[in-house]
Amino acid sequence: MRNLQETHLNRARASLRQVLSWYGYLRKSGQLSSNPELAGLVKPELEALNSTLNKLDSSIIRIAAFGLVSRGKSAVLNALLGDKILQTGPLNGVTQWPRSVRWQPGGKVLVELIDTPGLDEIEGESRADMARVVVHQADLILFVVSGDITRTEYQALLELRQAQKPLILVFNKIDLYPDTDQGAIYQNLQQLGAGHPQAKPLLPDEIVMVAAEPAAMEVRVEWADGRVSYEWETPPPQVDELKETILNILNREGRSLLALNALIQARDAEAAIAQKTIDLREQEAEDIIWQFTKYKALAVMLNPIAFLDILGGTVADLALIRALARLYGLPMTSYEAGKILKTILFSSGGLLLGELGSSFILGLGKSTAAITSGDNPSNITAFAGSAIAQAGIAGYGAYSVGKAAQVYLEKGCTWGQLGASSVIQEILSQVDQNTILYRLRQELGIKY
Repeated sequence: MRNLQETHLNRARASLRQVLSWYGYLRKSGQLSSNPELAGLVKPELEALNSTLNKLDSSIIRIAAFGLVSRGKSAVLNALLGDKILQTGPLNGVTQWPRSVRWQPGGKVLVELIDTPGLDEIEGESRADMARVVVHQADLILFVVSGDITRTEYQALLELRQAQKPLILVFNKIDLYPDTDQGAIYQNLQQLGAGHPQAKPLLPDEIVMVAAEPAAMEVRVEWADGRVSYEWETPPPQVDELKETILNILNREGRSLLALNALIQARDAEAAIAQKTIDLREQEAEDIIWQFTKYKALAVMLNPIAFLDILGGTVADLALIRALARLYGLPMTSYEAGKILKTILFSSGGLLLGELGSSFILGLGKSTAAITSGDNPSNITAFAGSAIAQAGIAGYGAYSVGKAAQVYLEKGCTWGQLGASSVIQEILSQVDQNTILYRLRQELGIKY
């Protein structure tokens, strides 16, 4: 298992280094510096990619605690740390901004615990923005509750579970509930999200009950002289089960979690770069597509030989794809352009395949008309009609290929041998059924 985790970590490093190497090449070759507007637009994503690679190299696992106000998020993290480092108190909203503290459980794994403001506090929009940033950075999420789940809490839980991150539901303040109620609470928590189409019931190791700051208890004290007094004592925190659950996850799949989250961040950054590039160069791309559309239509119309029509049209489509790739600054070999064209043909269904079939049939008719035109001048009219019809189909096909290529280049920039999406799929296909990552794969299986 450890060897597999190291493989996942190394694959993630290789993927990030590949994409950073490519954008480094663009910078050195002047393709970014010659377009300062684009360089400025993609700077945050490039910085995020560098930061993600540095985090991978340092092997620091980030665990973020979320929840509504007064649920005891800071208290839970303090209990794990064994020291009251994060501020807690009776007032709502003690934590005003995300704070992180280093934790090294067992003296082995280095963890960064992140405390966050309540998800339902005042100035909710700015807090929500902060929460999204923290969720994006986290490798594992602790969602802290402490009573009946409210509608706001339920919605927040569903949104966090859709963030493509493993999650543990931490029920705090369990000391306030009788033992007879704890079983019912546990069963209710398991069913959270079961009625939602994108969520499944929580598994046993995804729910942990704790008492981070147990309520003080009145204790009867009998003295040697016969006096009896009553004092208030605070029991120690009850977080051993949570600590054990976290350690089990980190030992079993911590490096794989780290690799997966880094790849998800890289995939999102690359997709954002592609989207910004395509938006900025939309008019240039449109001009290129129309240029190739006219050239292809004209070439097909004037070519009297059927097989050369199909061959020439395919070459034109490949050239169009490569021209768009050069415009967007994406690496593209003839082999990769061919794979993209093949993907486009299959994804577009019968449209482009129909173009090839029509080109062949019309091309044969055009060829026949051209051959026999000397014997029968009326065949020139047939030749012209077939040529115009074929040119129209070829032009429409070229335009369709160009628009489909735009979408593929935007969405497919993270695929390939070491593309982030490819390595994500590879990792999720190798995880064991007893891991929390396997659960994540089940929920994300449609996407991968």
